[in-house]
Amino acid sequence: MSENQNIEYKESWRDEYLKWICGFANAQGGVIYIGKDDSGKVVGVEDSKKLLTDIPNKIQATMGIVADVNLLVENGLDYISIKVTPSSFPVSYHGEYHYRSGSTKQQLVGNALSQFIIEKTGIHWEDGIANNVSLDDLDHESISIFKKAVLRKGRMSEADLNVPDVELLDKLGLLENGRLKKSGALLFSKNPEKVQVGSFVKVGKFGEGPDLLYHDTIEGSLVSIADKAIDLIFFKYLKAAISYEHDMRVEQYPFAREAVREAVYNAIAHNCYMSGVPIQIRIDDESMTISNTCVFPTGWTVETLFKPHKSVPYNPSIAKAFYLAGYIENWGRGIQKICDECKKINASLPEYEILGNDLTVRFKALKVTKVTDKNSTSGQVSRQAGGHVSGHVSGHVSGHVEEKILENITLEALLDFCKTPRTRTEMQEYCGIKSRDYFTNKYIKPLLNNGKLKMTIPDKPKSVNQKYVSI
Repeated sequence: MSENQNIEYKESWRDEYLKWICGFANAQGGVIYIGKDDSGKVVGVEDSKKLLTDIPNKIQATMGIVADVNLLVENGLDYISIKVTPSSFPVSYHGEYHYRSGSTKQQLVGNALSQFIIEKTGIHWEDGIANNVSLDDLDHESISIFKKAVLRKGRMSEADLNVPDVELLDKLGLLENGRLKKSGALLFSKNPEKVQVGSFVKVGKFGEGPDLLYHDTIEGSLVSIADKAIDLIFFKYLKAAISYEHDMRVEQYPFAREAVREAVYNAIAHNCYMSGVPIQIRIDDESMTISNTCVFPTGWTVETLFKPHKSVPYNPSIAKAFYLAGYIENWGRGIQKICDECKKINASLPEYEILGNDLTVRFKALKVTKVTDKNSTSGQVSRQAGGHVSGHVSGHVSGHVEEKILENITLEALLDFCKTPRTRTEMQEYCGIKSRDYFTNKYIKPLLNNGKLKMTIPDKPKSVNQKYVSI
């Protein structure tokens, strides 16, 4: 019998043939014979007994399915049959989805993959059950961050939010019969990698060409990644030009913060997580590039993004949570918002490109002047992780002037940092300011008086457990 949609012949075993097994499982099922040539003639296979153990184990370990593997003999020659039954649920091999069509194997990507998943299951990938994650794996700090963000935007009432965490996740449609969906696990579990490898964000600083200077991996729930990513980028990877207009401190970054924020959050919300490829952010002196795996709606191109269009999220449940928290828009206005923020600082509009299954947005760096203070003391100031500032500062400085040189944090950034309750010491270290009295009088008191900050223990303002949270 010649090869067809249900039969494949291989003279010897190679691990890459696991892809063929994946293809049969995703199609009509079939049989792979190991030890037969292309005409179906038995040529024999070596180490047949070892393969009888290795092949079933590799199938189960890489794809989570079971195949019927048997040893057969013809004319004194051993050969092996691997019978694969069709799977009712999509099967992936190392994040790749293969499909048997005719006598060929095809890797499903893009719209074909999206359509296959929906046809096979009737649901989006994110709606599947997270089998390796339980409610005990929830990161309650991430849920707390989410609640505060939603409350600030006013997109849910305090009464709706003031419920047990599990009840809130059920309201958001992230549970199925008391079990976490993949969307819920990605958004709020401590280790989304248990759901899908590659569920994190990589940030790298590059020099000339491929020269990687340093990098970070941002892991944890998608909510916690969103909470950390922008601060990490702007406080560790970028330098701001600092000048003074009268007594007002002015900082100019090479990229529009809100534009970068929107682009990063869009990448997190709309990423195709089942690809197993992390979101990547590459930063050099000339540009910042944000890349994520995507599946565009049928008929969409890059040009569609820059025209009025409806919102068609690839991960509806994740996108809904990000919208409620105020991280993204839900009317297809995200790209317009990014462009508007770039125009505010006279920066070039972002460039979007689709490379294979990757959507890439590139921001060109705005040229900024060197760092100076109002007393003509100069020096290069660079941000380090956690908001600390380091670098060489020359000239004679003292008292509050020194503090002003060391300050390299905007009020907006400080309030973002305080979305999670922080102690005065944490806030002060975050800003890189030495003087306690100066920081209290310059920042904490004005923010409290303006209603942008509040104490967690207002009736005991001097409590050692006192923390501050932004409103």
